[in-house]
Amino acid sequence: MDGNNYLSVNSLTKYIRRKFDADPYLRNVFVKGELSNVKIHPSGHIYFTLKDDKSRIQSAMFRTAAKDLKFKPEEGMNVLITGDVNVYEASGQYQLYVQSMQPDGVGALYLAYEQLKNELAKEGLFDARWKQSLPVLPRTIGVITAQSGAALRDICSTIQRRYPLASIVLFPAIVQGPQAAPSIVRSIEQASSYGSLDVLIIGRGGGSIEDLWAFNEETVARAIFSCKIPIISAVGHETDTTIADFVSDRRAPTPTAAAELAVPSREELFERILDRKRSIYKSFSNQIKHERKRLQHFQQSYPLQFPERLYRPFTERLSGLSDRLVRNKSELTVNRKAEHERLQRMLLFYSPEQKIKDGTKNASLLTERLTRSILQELRTKKDRFETSIRMLKALNPLDIMDRGFSIVYKDGNVSNSIEDFITGEQIQVRVQDGVLDAEIKSIRTNVVVSKFL
Repeated sequence: MDGNNYLSVNSLTKYIRRKFDADPYLRNVFVKGELSNVKIHPSGHIYFTLKDDKSRIQSAMFRTAAKDLKFKPEEGMNVLITGDVNVYEASGQYQLYVQSMQPDGVGALYLAYEQLKNELAKEGLFDARWKQSLPVLPRTIGVITAQSGAALRDICSTIQRRYPLASIVLFPAIVQGPQAAPSIVRSIEQASSYGSLDVLIIGRGGGSIEDLWAFNEETVARAIFSCKIPIISAVGHETDTTIADFVSDRRAPTPTAAAELAVPSREELFERILDRKRSIYKSFSNQIKHERKRLQHFQQSYPLQFPERLYRPFTERLSGLSDRLVRNKSELTVNRKAEHERLQRMLLFYSPEQKIKDGTKNASLLTERLTRSILQELRTKKDRFETSIRMLKALNPLDIMDRGFSIVYKDGNVSNSIEDFITGEQIQVRVQDGVLDAEIKSIRTNVVVSKFL
């Protein structure tokens, strides 16, 4: 068969794809199954395998559809999917292109809520160690809520009734719908940069989970956690619980309760002041009574009834010390006078002229003694020097040569034994007036020479 009649792989794949496109039953199909091999691409696309106990199909959910998901697809999750079935030409495989996805058996929002709650709890955003304490007497209170909502009216009326000294600063925000989370985050940032807020209330009235969903967004939770101002969360009614409630420093079941947490009651403060006043008055009264009793006790004591007996010992001691002072003064005067007279006599006896004469005489004696000592030392040193010269001269080998002796050198070293030499060896002989180079002709032992020829 002619090769031109064969289809290419690409042509066959395109033909199959057209068949998928033409089949209306492969459009907007509803499929349920279990997620497997879930891969969330950084671009926002999600790729996974949808399977049951008998079959599986490759699936893809592109970013435009995935951005509307309220929860995070995870391995093993059972889901309900709506999408189209078509062929992926590059691999020739058919796959499911997902348009929407929701959990099977539980609401998507509830699942997203649980997922984010668990994730933030693992990070420690709910830990009590991060919770800030509320001020006892706040001056300025910030409120983040809808500008026209009932929550704002409840908060303002409660604060004015309980603690009118506090001022209220509103940071209006959208609290429902797609733009709610970014709006709440911006308001938290504005409140953080305001500079003089003591406490911040964030909340709104009740509603469905969809209505309250902005307070379950991760961006809002992290903005609350990062805020340095103590935050009271007041979202919905008492039965409503959001992620913002867990992250905030305190949770109030309603906006009115949040205002009650933020400020003290005026009546309670008055009562506390009165109690403190009564306590202080009672304390001072008791102290005055105690001091009055002490005073009475001291007034009735023996020393205060006879005060002269207190200072009598000191008067007697003062008198004794005065007498001693007079006696010591007289004795000191007599002693100083005698010492003065003695020094005058010494000055008359030892006149400057006499001191000069005595000093001159002592100097002459010392000079004479020094001269004798130097001469004696010189004689001693001279005798020792002459003795050393005689000894050195006696030991000088050159003087020995004057008497006819000589010194034999071999290789520059002095040799004094025939065992150091061999016949025919060159040697040097040092005599009194020079050095002789010689050669050994023969070696004889124990030879007595009486006369040199």
